[in-house]
Amino acid sequence: MVQLRRVVPDGCADIFVKLEWENPTGSMKDRMARGAISKAEETGKLKPGDTVVEYTGGSTGASLALVCSAKNYPIKIVTSDAFSLEKRNQIRAYGAELTLVPSDNGLSTKKLFIDMIETARVMSQEPNTFWFNQIENPDTIAGYHGLGEEIWSQIDGKVDAFVHGIGTGASSRGVATVLRQHNPAVKVVLFEPAESPVLSGGQPGAHMIEGVGIGFQPPLLDRSLIDQFIPVSTAGAKDMARRLAREEGLFAGTSSGANVIAAIEVARQLGQGKSVVTLMIDSGLKYLNTDVYSVA
Repeated sequence: MVQLRRVVPDGCADIFVKLEWENPTGSMKDRMARGAISKAEETGKLKPGDTVVEYTGGSTGASLALVCSAKNYPIKIVTSDAFSLEKRNQIRAYGAELTLVPSDNGLSTKKLFIDMIETARVMSQEPNTFWFNQIENPDTIAGYHGLGEEIWSQIDGKVDAFVHGIGTGASSRGVATVLRQHNPAVKVVLFEPAESPVLSGGQPGAHMIEGVGIGFQPPLLDRSLIDQFIPVSTAGAKDMARRLAREEGLFAGTSSGANVIAAIEVARQLGQGKSVVTLMIDSGLKYLNTDVYSVA
């Protein structure tokens, strides 16, 4: 857990970021993949010799491929050229078989996510196949309960607000559930891409913040836990990711930059003397060949 020092304007609450890239594959998704695969084994949904199938924007794929490699399950991942080459190469490195669904000029859209889900659904009809189906799999939520407990303990319970982005809704729900158990007054705020603000009543659109903003309300979202949605633009998220590297020494991905933008907005609302926590979701090493960091 690191406190931001330079990108936070004067007069704001303190902002703390949890460095989730310290997990083995470089993202928070390792927590969920390990927990949900273990649960599937316990319940008999996943049996020895089965092949795991899943669609993903990248980091979940790497996390599942790592767990399946360690547990000796073949795995097939459906992803897209909309997501970074580094993520796709990392998934392959763990031995996964990739199926690429073409995007519209590298953009994340509602249609792309629906096409990826349908491709995985068809593949899951093969014999001896376990479809992970993260967007509807409730076992993914519990994988983040430990993250919530770590956040609470690492800053001695001084959590006034938790800020995060939303893809499937599992991580925000898992963390928020734990924090609210400790203190029902903790404010929970989610960002969504400004180009696709569907959860706050807008229309789905195309954006380039990987791993969030699927264009429709995810089934795992529990609105009773959420106090506010904040729109963050792709350009703003990328710029903040670069600022975090240059000004804070924190090398993060685009969604982490968006998390910080939303956290700053909440920190302004709360004012000095309060504490806001958000996540560095994954490492900037997953984005080296994207326009976030690449140079001509």
